[in-house]
Amino acid sequence: MEQYLGQRLLAGGVVTESQLLAALERQRQQGGRLGLNLLALGFVSEEELAAFFHRAPHPPQTVEETGLDLSFIVDLTLKHVAFLGDFTLPELSARMCLTLPVLEKAIEVLRKKQFVEVKGATQFAKVTWRFTVTDPGKKQAAELIDICRYLGPAPVPFDDYRHMVELQTIKSILISEERVREAFAPLTVSEELLAKIGPAVSSGRAIFLYGPPGNGKTTIAETIGRILPGTIYMPHAILVGGEIVTVFDPVSHVAVEPEIHADGVDQRWVLIRRPVVMVGGEFTLRMLDLDFNPISKFYQGSLQMKANNGLFIVDDFGRQQMNPQDLINRWIVPLERRTDFLSLHTGMKFDIPFDQLVIFSTNIEPKKLVDEAFLRRIRYKIKIDHPSLAEYEHIFKTICETNGLAFRREVFEHLIDHYYRRLDVDLNACHPRDIVDHIIDVARYRGQPPKLTREAIAAAWGSYFVEM
Repeated sequence: MEQYLGQRLLAGGVVTESQLLAALERQRQQGGRLGLNLLALGFVSEEELAAFFHRAPHPPQTVEETGLDLSFIVDLTLKHVAFLGDFTLPELSARMCLTLPVLEKAIEVLRKKQFVEVKGATQFAKVTWRFTVTDPGKKQAAELIDICRYLGPAPVPFDDYRHMVELQTIKSILISEERVREAFAPLTVSEELLAKIGPAVSSGRAIFLYGPPGNGKTTIAETIGRILPGTIYMPHAILVGGEIVTVFDPVSHVAVEPEIHADGVDQRWVLIRRPVVMVGGEFTLRMLDLDFNPISKFYQGSLQMKANNGLFIVDDFGRQQMNPQDLINRWIVPLERRTDFLSLHTGMKFDIPFDQLVIFSTNIEPKKLVDEAFLRRIRYKIKIDHPSLAEYEHIFKTICETNGLAFRREVFEHLIDHYYRRLDVDLNACHPRDIVDHIIDVARYRGQPPKLTREAIAAAWGSYFVEM
């Protein structure tokens, strides 16, 4: 991929051939990403690099520029107008996310076939014309809907999607130490751990978070998602092998306002924050395949498609309803080559970019889950251990302050001495939150203000921990 991106930078006039060769040679000797080597050599600035990797898709003004066949656009248009009944070109454009010049061509074909007709107009300009679908048009639309019920924005060609994913690659992100510190400031995280997280995220490579339960692995993974910089363009849907696959998902993707006017962007694409997809115990291998709906007769994109250019978190790894080795076998090639393979129900198989930062989070001993061959491919393995006493106290104070509960040192010391040390219980980062929550619940039930007392601690401890 680095060679491919290098050629893109060369073709875009960002660097010269000699500069590219020098950066590739430096990369071969010292490692790191191509962009960082170009920066180190002073061939490009951060602004130039960021601008190159964040290009808005240009709105197509002709049918050829859409990358779609006119017949496909005509069929999709007819299904839309059958649903609308009466419509204007701007109304149709808003639904199909295609420009007026493109839709004029489609409507011209439909008028010649007598599937739509002009109902009226307030001015001579076509944008003011009101069209209506005819009875033959409704009949033809019903036949098309029986073949495929998709009625969303026009899709983009698969090659355009692949190109955009490669252009917006997660490997192009630049994360500063200041940004990492700022994101993790609300959490109690040691300097040693921060020193590991920063480089791991900047690498764009898979990360393995492991350690005892209740110490913030999931929170750390989610925080990493919040520090991913920039925005990306995600298509509403793509067209591959003549089949429609929806990609944009409001559940997984957060749309943002575009930085430029809507007229300057292909509306088939949505500007979103870099995606964060998280799965837990419900995760199955089936979710990594395209989901074909036999009733609607189009596909929903797989999870790794929705996570492209962003973050994919496998939480509670090892507790899914599948053998961990099955997932490893499924992903061992994508993690290494950054390419995955998907299949259509027609039997067609195609490769897609696997461009995402994958985080595996588990409280199971890694060697009990995976073999050495897999761990070797995970460059960054970070243990999230029990907090120290000082860290635990800081967490406890923060939780008390957040909930308006006065922190009393003598009660805290009683908690440590009488329970943790006497009963030989490990300190967990989640304990302060859960203990304070219990105290607040009891106080609210009794109609009293919550207080940190020995009696409240005893009640919380007795309810929270299971006696063995």
